[in-house]
Amino acid sequence: MTFHDSLAAASHRLTGSSTRLDFESSRGKVAPRVRRGRPTLYTSYAADQGLLNTPAKRFWTAVLLVIALAAPFMIAADLIYLLTLAVVYAIGGIGLNLLTGYAGQVSLGHAFFLGVGAYTAAVLGGAPGTTTWGLQLDLAIVLPAAAIVTGLIGAVVAPLATRVRGLYLAVLTLGLLILGEHLFKIMTSVTGGQGVGRGVAERQLFGVDLDATYALGPLLLTPAVSLYLLALVLLIVLGVAARNLMRGRYGRAFAAVRDRDIAAEIMGVNLLRTKTLAFTLSSAYAGVSGALFSILVGRIAPEQWNLFLSIDFLAVVVIGGIATISGTIIGAAFVVLVPRLLEELTSIIRWITVSGGGVVNVFQLQTIVFGVLIILFITLEPRGLFGLWIRVRNYFKAWPFSY
Repeated sequence: MTFHDSLAAASHRLTGSSTRLDFESSRGKVAPRVRRGRPTLYTSYAADQGLLNTPAKRFWTAVLLVIALAAPFMIAADLIYLLTLAVVYAIGGIGLNLLTGYAGQVSLGHAFFLGVGAYTAAVLGGAPGTTTWGLQLDLAIVLPAAAIVTGLIGAVVAPLATRVRGLYLAVLTLGLLILGEHLFKIMTSVTGGQGVGRGVAERQLFGVDLDATYALGPLLLTPAVSLYLLALVLLIVLGVAARNLMRGRYGRAFAAVRDRDIAAEIMGVNLLRTKTLAFTLSSAYAGVSGALFSILVGRIAPEQWNLFLSIDFLAVVVIGGIATISGTIIGAAFVVLVPRLLEELTSIIRWITVSGGGVVNVFQLQTIVFGVLIILFITLEPRGLFGLWIRVRNYFKAWPFSY
């Protein structure tokens, strides 16, 4: 063998894959009698990173899914509205969590992107008025279009975010919100104008009228139930998509930028591409949420897309749990259902009123409660309600031991 042949063989060995290190193709097998009682015993990274990698997760996910599907047929119409609103908030909250929780980019302009999604849906799917545009397209076209348009706007805004961070980024997104609110007020052919508003997209999905009532065996699919089920399906699809994305290399890049962006850039993470992806995905999720929100409320006006709405979604992320999809859904349910609970307290505690005349009204008390909870969770439990659940679960898993 010549010297060149030896060098070529050595080079092949150096650049080839080693069969001794290939654990995934020949991983060990664990006998069922050994694995029984040890649901977190894994023999591969793929099993460890699975979405539903334990029997308990699979069981409770199935239970919660059945409850979510059965709930609208068992409760009153006003509660169906609140459940649908919670699902819509969860979709928008997942988008904000991708940006703020996973990528570490603080945003106070989330309401602007919800407004863009709402008006995109209203123009494409709504009926034309005397002063407003409307194309009356199907929701199968309207909802993806709302995500695409808001995603493109987020991609345009993203390069500005690479130049600032922290408080400056929050101020930048707040300025975007103020600018957007002004544009909504003057673009009367799209929004209807200040104090007037406009109608929303028609409820037509694949040619099926969702405003009609249908019989499904002994069950009745009312318009409220149909909209809830549509929002629930979108939440499941978008939630699983976000969770899968965050389990991969993009999720690791988001976390690296969030924890230390300079170190992430030194390690080879492209900051511009990562932050652009985060803003684009967050905006797209907000667009879908805004479109569903507009269809749910029935009529939209420029005054709705303000700072208070952005704070509501920020409360969803902080109270539910930063950088967790499950926590976002919990936070959305909490933020939507707590005001209803406070309204029920008005009949018990006389100094709490619905509108005025008492010491404090429901809206003021809601603002106080959310503000206090945001402070407490940020200082005491950064992972929110999801973090509290993890603490309780770990306690009972280790009981009666303290470690």
